[in-house]
Amino acid sequence: MDVFIEPIGRLINEFSKLPGVGKKTAQRYAYRIINMTDAEAKEFAEAVISCKRKVRYCGVCGNFTEEEVCGICKQRQATAICVVKEPKDVIAMEKLHEFKGVYHVLHGVISPMDGVGPNDIRIKELLARINPDVKEVIMATNPDVEGEATAMYIARLLKPLGVNVTRLAHGIPVGGELEYTDEVTLSRAFSERKSI
Repeated sequence: MDVFIEPIGRLINEFSKLPGVGKKTAQRYAYRIINMTDAEAKEFAEAVISCKRKVRYCGVCGNFTEEEVCGICKQRQATAICVVKEPKDVIAMEKLHEFKGVYHVLHGVISPMDGVGPNDIRIKELLARINPDVKEVIMATNPDVEGEATAMYIARLLKPLGVNVTRLAHGIPVGGELEYTDEVTLSRAFSERKSI
């Protein structure tokens, strides 16, 4: 016998499909929805439906937008392109307020173990964006095996086109302690050390 009545069980099941949401968190979310007023629940549901209907991918970079082309692609010069895995990575980079170029969202990384090859992500679209105005392509994929492999693969494709390909530096986080830093991070930090 199920512990939850069907509507609650269904809502918990739907919430638990979200990334990073376990059964207990899904239960808390479901209880919160149940305790909302009808107006609050309707507003919540309308926000989900509106987001699903209005948000699309930019026709140039692949970032989230409500229009055909996102605001970043419309307003900035494409002299530097920062390549990221997902739209949420664009937000992380934008919070720095340092990068003034444009982005290219791959919507994944090369991962043979997961059956994702170069043709399954937006590499061809990136290559099509390379023109004489593009001076640098910054590879900002995650510093894991798949992110590194994807960065190296794309760099090999871009080098013959005469564009400067760079990779975000990796190392020990500010405030981190050496004894708690994994070997890969520590090794990379050591090999990428700079003069002071």
